[in-house]
Amino acid sequence: IFFCLLLNNLLFGFALFNWCVAGNIAVHLSLSPLPCEQPAFSLFLFVILQLIHIYLRILTNPFAAFLHRFHLGLSHSMENPHSPISIPEASPKPYKKSFVTTLMEAASLRSPFKEDTYFTSHLKASEKKALQELKDKLMASSGPDGECTMWGIPLLAEDEKADVVLLKFLRARDFRVLDSFRMLEKCLAWRKEFKADSVGEEDLGFKELEGVVAYMHGYDREGHPVCYNAYGVFKDKDMYERIFGDEEKLNKFLRWRIQVLERGISLLHFKPGGINSIIQVTDLKDMPKRELRVASNQILSLFQDNYPEMVARKIFINVPWYFSVLYSMFGPFLTQRTKSKFVISREGHAAETLYKFIRPEDVPVQYGGLSRPNDLQKPASEFTVKGGEKVNIQIEGIEAGATITWDLVVGGWDLEYSAEFVPNKEDSYTIAVEKPRKLSPTEEAIRNSYTSKESGKLVLSVDNTSSRRKKVAAYRYIVRKSTLE
Repeated sequence: IFFCLLLNNLLFGFALFNWCVAGNIAVHLSLSPLPCEQPAFSLFLFVILQLIHIYLRILTNPFAAFLHRFHLGLSHSMENPHSPISIPEASPKPYKKSFVTTLMEAASLRSPFKEDTYFTSHLKASEKKALQELKDKLMASSGPDGECTMWGIPLLAEDEKADVVLLKFLRARDFRVLDSFRMLEKCLAWRKEFKADSVGEEDLGFKELEGVVAYMHGYDREGHPVCYNAYGVFKDKDMYERIFGDEEKLNKFLRWRIQVLERGISLLHFKPGGINSIIQVTDLKDMPKRELRVASNQILSLFQDNYPEMVARKIFINVPWYFSVLYSMFGPFLTQRTKSKFVISREGHAAETLYKFIRPEDVPVQYGGLSRPNDLQKPASEFTVKGGEKVNIQIEGIEAGATITWDLVVGGWDLEYSAEFVPNKEDSYTIAVEKPRKLSPTEEAIRNSYTSKESGKLVLSVDNTSSRRKKVAAYRYIVRKSTLE
């Protein structure tokens, strides 16, 4: 055990030495890549050392826990020589997790995120002083008659909205007043040159990308606007050339991406205790990382320099297994505040991850939700389907001639589904509305309707008896009575 721990620390130290030349993998975490002279060899060496390092951490943790329990038991025996050590009864053999699964769970561990309230009364004395100093510097640079606005908020006005904006710049620079002021000045100059205040109303001609690549869609459970990002469509070479073929096209795309963000920011309150940031959901499925490196770096640079503290939480879904390994490597170098905003979800678990933060009726159908374009936002009921369990949802009180329409979805399906109508009359036959069928993990939400000829109930069956995995699910329905007399 001592040898494993020693080797573990030595390998990690040597991996740190190679950190400065392994920046090419930073794009996976939307971090700015570092310059490197020998990227291929250094990246290979860095990854190998970190894999061994992570494996040794996992290997030595059970030994450490065993020694801790053994020490407690031995101490207990020495203090009470006639008292036997209690041995727990053997429990059923748990489901064996793979090494990759263990890495994914380790990568997703994080401390609970707590968003800033922006109440000046909650600030420390040093933070209040920094806020006032930033206001004084801004006033001195703008002059008594100068106008200084951002997102329609006068920054020189003595009100709470201006404080929220200024506190974002201060927090982005750890309340270092001079650094915050320089960042603020550069941002104001960029917004004027870029004409960011009017970009939201422009028609940039990217209709084919709206609702696909980057778009605002619904809110999370706390009221934050949600922005979805999915760049898998650029795996198509023709699409890639059409959008990023030359520098002019790239700049136009960057302007469109800023437009999406500005529209999301227009939904914020900029008020203490209100909603002052958005949620970013990034789909990594089929994302062409190398081709998008230039665009990703420019987008990231613009966001970091000009939109501080605008993201409350960043959720990565459909994450490849190696992404979690990369994240565990970068984790030690990220601040606790940054790590608390990251959520990692591997492929096949998008729905159960998003449901933790977003209601099912607000999650797009392609991610295991119930939300469709131009759809009614009727609330959904959530439930779980345990491994080895069959759930029957009974919708009663359906009158003759009424039409019932329902939506149903189970995260990561891989189970059997059926629907039947059971009449109230005993001498009537049960009607198979949808015959039992196996649904694949990528299946979107089911939407169907049925018009009853007699009164009865609809039974939706979800059969998970062939799986040991618990799954999240949601459904909703609406009954329209017959208009015929």
